[in-house]
Amino acid sequence: MYIKLDRLAPTGFEVLKKYDGPDIPDTEWSGLEYMDWRSGGDTNFAPIASALGEMECAGFWDHGKPDKDGIWTKNAEVCPTLVKWVENVGARYGRVRIIKLNPSTSEEEAARNLHLDDNNRLNPDGEGWVVRTWLQLTDDPDSYMILRDEKDDPATEHRIFMPKYSQFVIDSQRLYHAAYHPGSKPRYALITSFESGPTLERWMESQTAK
Repeated sequence: MYIKLDRLAPTGFEVLKKYDGPDIPDTEWSGLEYMDWRSGGDTNFAPIASALGEMECAGFWDHGKPDKDGIWTKNAEVCPTLVKWVENVGARYGRVRIIKLNPSTSEEEAARNLHLDDNNRLNPDGEGWVVRTWLQLTDDPDSYMILRDEKDDPATEHRIFMPKYSQFVIDSQRLYHAAYHPGSKPRYALITSFESGPTLERWMESQTAK
């Protein structure tokens, strides 16, 4: 029904090599306008691309669109390096936003926030399945993404640790996920919806450690 990536079939996720491009100034996330939007913990989001280019975090389906063909918001003017990162992937993108996650009170709290994303509502048959990429912006080596095939079964769990500039791809509609962040300051990361297909596959290959 949809084009999917064979490389994600075994586990639903892939950890790539660290971002090694131009340094990303703190102002590219600290200087953005954030919205009060909850997802998987005590979070706020700064929309960089949205369905219509407006400052909102609502699903694209609210505007009759699948999570593709995102339009840059005014935040994009403040974060040119992040915009370039998205464009360099080359694949069709939808939601692009920064997540600000405040520290977790416990690992148990983080596990209670495990959820699936709704990435493929209104996605036409025969097109690419929408997955999400994460680019970690702050250095939080003790924080990690919890991934589970079954929400209440820790035996199905994988963890992805999040030092600065770590990159990973998750089929976040397949895997339950939430971040455990024990740090003392907020954690920031760029989350982007991308369409699966040969272009995303080539980019992932280019970002695989040799």
